[in-house]
Amino acid sequence: MSQEVLVLNSDYEPLNVCNLRRAIVLVYLGKADVLHEREMAQESGTMRSAEGEQFSSPSVVKLRSHVRRPLPELRLSRRSIFARDNYTCQYCGATGKDLTIDHVIPKRMGGPMSWDNLVACCRRCNTKKGDKLAEKVGMKLVRTPRRPRYTPYISLNKYVAGTKHAVWRDYLPIFTDVGGVTETAN
Repeated sequence: MSQEVLVLNSDYEPLNVCNLRRAIVLVYLGKADVLHEREMAQESGTMRSAEGEQFSSPSVVKLRSHVRRPLPELRLSRRSIFARDNYTCQYCGATGKDLTIDHVIPKRMGGPMSWDNLVACCRRCNTKKGDKLAEKVGMKLVRTPRRPRYTPYISLNKYVAGTKHAVWRDYLPIFTDVGGVTETAN
């Protein structure tokens, strides 16, 4: 997250996450205003211009003119499933990056490739479950999988990562249907 900048539309709606260089160009060209600067404690908190001026690097910028975008479609992908499940095995609760995707109803039994049938699963649980139903091998889901109701303009995994960034939380809509919780707080 250290080199990423949250870009807000003119109405403060989250629009994108871009790299630091792109954000500085937007500010320099007068297309965006800096709302929050990166904290000095972070290693890339200050920068120098060619003239030697010292300035803080942005963390959140807001565009000066409104950008109209159609509502994006939330795509079913490995990354989206992992983000929805907060990188947590939905059988044992283990967290980490060494996860696989499991079909709740196995493909051989007609289980579809859908939000309601795919979950993040650690390798140990996936091997234990195999191509059987979880109940048959004494396993139980931590929570029932379902399609997230909120479709952010930024990708689902960036949204989940952004909610861990204290300053960005002020601008990201509160939607707890992703990342391990099932209720909406909006």
